[in-house]
Amino acid sequence: MKKPGTVAEYIAAAPKEARGKLRELRAILKKAAPKANEALKWGAPVFEEKRILFAYAAFKTHLNFMPTPAVIKIFSKELAAYTVGLGSIQFPYDKPLPKTLISKLAVCRVKELREKDARWM
Repeated sequence: MKKPGTVAEYIAAAPKEARGKLRELRAILKKAAPKANEALKWGAPVFEEKRILFAYAAFKTHLNFMPTPAVIKIFSKELAAYTVGLGSIQFPYDKPLPKTLISKLAVCRVKELREKDARWM
């Protein structure tokens, strides 16, 4: 299979059950960071403004959304129902995306970057 060169190609190549959720997530992130550039880094879609704001990726059974560990820590209580890693949150395909929560996470990360020039920490 050809390696995707754009975010649209990445979404088109994702598992069928992931595509709609990827489009939803991408729209939420675009709204939170309308000035950000989209790119593929390490094989996953990212939004960036000077630094990477957040990334996301499709896996067999879930989406991974990757703001920063600092943002995840701020929302740890609201994320208690999800599988959370150091810098990532898993959203299973068999449940609706928590759009309001994702938006809050994304807006917090944008603010963190713009106010503190915060790196991925």
